[in-house]
Amino acid sequence: MILVTAATAPVGRSIVEQLVAAGRQVRALTRDPEKSGLPAAADVVAGDLSDPESMRLAMEGVTSVFLLAVVPGFAPAFIAAAKDAGVRRIVFQSSGSVDDEAQEQPHVVAAFHHDIEQALRESGLEWTFLRLELSASNALQWAFDVPAQVKAGDVVRGPYAEAAGAPIHPADFAGVAVAALTDDKHAGQTYQITGPESLTHAEQIKLLGKVLGRPLRYEELSADAAREAMGPYAPADVLLDDWAAHVDSAAPVTDVVQTITGRPGRSYTQWAEDYRADFS
Repeated sequence: MILVTAATAPVGRSIVEQLVAAGRQVRALTRDPEKSGLPAAADVVAGDLSDPESMRLAMEGVTSVFLLAVVPGFAPAFIAAAKDAGVRRIVFQSSGSVDDEAQEQPHVVAAFHHDIEQALRESGLEWTFLRLELSASNALQWAFDVPAQVKAGDVVRGPYAEAAGAPIHPADFAGVAVAALTDDKHAGQTYQITGPESLTHAEQIKLLGKVLGRPLRYEELSADAAREAMGPYAPADVLLDDWAAHVDSAAPVTDVVQTITGRPGRSYTQWAEDYRADFS
């Protein structure tokens, strides 16, 4: 049995769907199973990383876990529950900002993920770290609620029009996670993961407009205005610094998706096609 945490998030949902399609037994963890919309073949259970008892129950009979963590301080209880349940491997969605050589991590996001990585390394469990580059996380979409902006009109407002990113399709990240969950050769490996192409914010919105058949345009906000407009859960300073660093340089692009899954990463245009409904 494979446990998928954050199972209704885009990546988690795709992992569940891909595992079910492959005939694997999968348990999906979510706060509200009745509203999950997950495949009927999945064992959908209620739980939360901040609730150790729910995690203990969710891990019964589980051998591998996909972990997406946003809850501070959960790691000791989570690791203890995993070991007690006989879990063998944790596949952890980490941050590409983690610096293995640094005495101090570059920012709070990197430090949060670095600490979890260290706890997993010291746990005695098998682990695989999937480090998602910040510039590949499609942060513009959720930090500035681009779907809501598009529903309201043809102008998308955000910072740094020429900042480059390499957004990854959730199904591609999920494909790498599925491989790590089901193939022993990925144990002990760390992968830096991105989408297949470097695109500026302005280019991304132009491509989205083409898919939607609308003349979308990007209107640049100052860094201060962007900080005020950003969603309450977005790490504003971390994102703004990363975008500023990529104004004059392409975003990093890796071939991990191709190497691990055997197929090229999906383009930004394909992402926009697949998530078209979010913008209408």
